[in-house]
Amino acid sequence: MYNLLKGKRGIIFGALDENSIAWKTAMRVHEEGGTFVLTNAPVAMRMGQISELAEKTGSQIIPADATSIEDLQNLVSQSMEILGGKLDFVLHSIGMSINVRKGKHYTDQNYAWTQKGTDVSAMSFHKTMQTLYKADAMNEWGSIVALTYMAAQRVFPDYNDMADNKAYLESIARSFGYFFGRDKKVRVNTISQSPTPTTAGSGVKGFDGFIAYAEKMSPLGNATAMDCANYTVSLFSDLTKRVTLQNLYNDGGFSNMGVSDAVMDTFVDNQ
Repeated sequence: MYNLLKGKRGIIFGALDENSIAWKTAMRVHEEGGTFVLTNAPVAMRMGQISELAEKTGSQIIPADATSIEDLQNLVSQSMEILGGKLDFVLHSIGMSINVRKGKHYTDQNYAWTQKGTDVSAMSFHKTMQTLYKADAMNEWGSIVALTYMAAQRVFPDYNDMADNKAYLESIARSFGYFFGRDKKVRVNTISQSPTPTTAGSGVKGFDGFIAYAEKMSPLGNATAMDCANYTVSLFSDLTKRVTLQNLYNDGGFSNMGVSDAVMDTFVDNQ
């Protein structure tokens, strides 16, 4: 432990269970001296074990629907009151597709479900930052991070409308990040993580194939949830004060690969 976040305060969205990247990030932030409020949607809280995480990290929980401005305003004001001042970091780790969950193909979407997924997975990031911005809730040199996936740039057929949501999320990070940097000296970045076996990710059809393929393609292998937690801690710290508007790949090198020997060997062996 390096005390990288000693004295820093923040909000962590989306911790569901110990497989969650947000859960592991909360544990690492706690170990590095940071204090925070945990939040998730009430329905997600009923499914997960967030109370256990709160107990382990000495944190309070504020239920909030991230698509609701009223809930977000309450979350931000209560968090500053509980933590004793403005915030230094925020993690947005939220994603949901009803089309994926219900098995609707990308070419046969239920658009009401699509809009709900976009609101939860991407628009909620804009709503969160707009709420923080208007409330002047972030300290200078604060850091806001959202989690994304490479399907925002490349085709992964079974990732469905979540790919569109992630592309929108990354665009919001850049666009709002400009104003947050210019006006508040706050940085905004996204982390494009390797496919990771979380409770949410496992709902995507063919997810085991995603993981196996990425492992064979990546010279360093897939980044784990803990790797992502550590990377997030570095972005919350003062060591990355002028890193902003970036989509940062934490994927073992996958994003720069065309093909690997391991993948080629698989095709040759199967001929």
